[in-house]
Amino acid sequence: MVNIYVGNLSYNMTEDDLRNMFEAHGKVDRASLAMDRMTGRARGFGFVEMPDDAEARAAISALNEMEMQGRKMMVNVAKPKEDRPSRRERY
Repeated sequence: MVNIYVGNLSYNMTEDDLRNMFEAHGKVDRASLAMDRMTGRARGFGFVEMPDDAEARAAISALNEMEMQGRKMMVNVAKPKEDRPSRRERY
């Protein structure tokens, strides 16, 4: 399973748009956009999970720096999520 980070997305992009873009290059298990909790609006980035490594790498190569809805996307393998202390532990 390859987790792909997709950044600099249009705020009008939908999860279906994101999924369709990547399905042109292979099977997509999940496509999700980060949403702002206060406004409910997309935050301009998301993640796509593809089960096949070769298809994921082909999608990254094809879509990185491609213009979509007026913005040049940034597409790469997602970095693992870092363990961060909870807000209560920081203070």
